[in-house]
Order: sequence, then structure tokens, then C-alpha cells
Amino acid sequence: MIIEKPEAFVTPEFLIRQATLPWEIGGAASLRHRTFVTEQGIFPDHDRDAVDKVALPLVAISTMASEADDVVGTVRIHEADPNVWWGSRLAVAPGYRRVGRLGAELIRLAVGTAHARGAKLFLAYVQMQNVPLFEKLDWQALGAQDLHGHPHMKMRADLAAYPPIEDPARGWMALTRKRVA
Repeated sequence: MIIEKPEAFVTPEFLIRQATLPWEIGGAASLRHRTFVTEQGIFPDHDRDAVDKVALPLVAISTMASEADDVVGTVRIHEADPNVWWGSRLAVAPGYRRVGRLGAELIRLAVGTAHARGAKLFLAYVQMQNVPLFEKLDWQALGAQDLHGHPHMKMRADLAAYPPIEDPARGWMALTRKRVA
């Protein structure tokens, strides 16, 4: 008997929202550390800085049996100047990078949240390998810059492409698909 492999399977749903619970905030910090310190070596000891005191942490949370399970993606946003917002520290856990859409969903939440809070400009320094993703999501490259010894692209979001999100803590469920190899 030949059993055909399905072309794709549906992964669990993911909750995309502002981190509000201590385990969500801690999970975001842990994921950032694993990504930017341990995996990429961008920072020697930790990636925490003064922005963390004012930033809103946003997360993608995996679910099992409809229950929140683990923080598998994160980004933070903050207002640097009146109506000028920045996104930074976008990270998706290695086992979830090929799931699809988690980074895009976090970007949508980041820009939409800032838009609802009066952003007239939303910027980010993006690692060069991620520039194509941001361009697909209506971002414009403004120029390359070296940050922490690594090349980045300064980019601007097209706010018209991101409807305001008034309640980021409520968030939404995102169902993603993963291709079977």
C-alpha cells in the first residue's frame, strides 16, 4: 500500500498580541537572548538596552489544544520622538522560521499598533537578509548602516498599508501553513 504524503499540513494556531503576562514578557526576553546573543552573536552578554524601559513587547505565541504554550516570536516598538515610532529586535524561534507568516504577522501588529497611537512615521533597522520580506510588506529601504558590527538597512513602513490596531493586547489568532519537505 502506498501512502501519499500530504502537500502541506496545518500547524497549531498562533496568538499574535502585545505581551502582558509575566511569562509572555519573560519568553520574549529569553527568545531575544537566544537569537541575538547565543545564535547570532550580535551582542556579547545581553541585548537589553534603555529602549526596553519604554517599549511595548509584542509576541507570537504557539498554542496546543487552544491553550497558550510558548513565545515563538517577538518584536518591540517604541515612540522615539512625537509621532515617530521604531520597531526593533524582531525574532522568531528557529523551529518556527519556516512555518510562514509569523514575522509578517508581528510586523503587522507592530506597525498597526503604532499607527493607532498616532505614528506618522514607522522605522526599523533590518538585517540585510530580511530586507526582501519587509519590501514585500510595503516597506521602503532608506539606506544601509552598520549596527553592532553587522550590516542593516534603515527602512520605513508605508503606514497606509497597515490599518490601526486599537487593542494590541487582544491580538488575533493566526493560522499558518508549513510545507512538508
